[in-house]
Amino acid sequence: MKKVEAIIRPFKLDEVKIALVNAGIVGMTISEVRGFGRQKGQTERYRGSEYTVEFLQKLKIEVVVEDDQVDMVIDKIVNASRTGEIGDGKIFIAPIEQIVRIRTGERNGEAI
Repeated sequence: MKKVEAIIRPFKLDEVKIALVNAGIVGMTISEVRGFGRQKGQTERYRGSEYTVEFLQKLKIEVVVEDDQVDMVIDKIVNASRTGEIGDGKIFIAPIEQIVRIRTGERNGEAI
């Protein structure tokens, strides 16, 4: 099993969620995060003064899937969240050793 973590623009959440649900992905975790990459923040104006916002607001989507679903999930996230501009985000893949559903004690594939 693998955990797919995607950092995306906030306004793309609905498109990504619909794409994943339509692909049969039944669970995901969403977190509000802040950060910067190549964008290095952005300059904004407020009442005539310029200031720099160093950490931009993004969303992190976490999904745990079977190994054979990883490429499909990546494709769905990329296609739904891409704008073609700097700051579209990143996707990270990490192995998951074990999953346990607390309520029932089910493990691994049954617990997803």
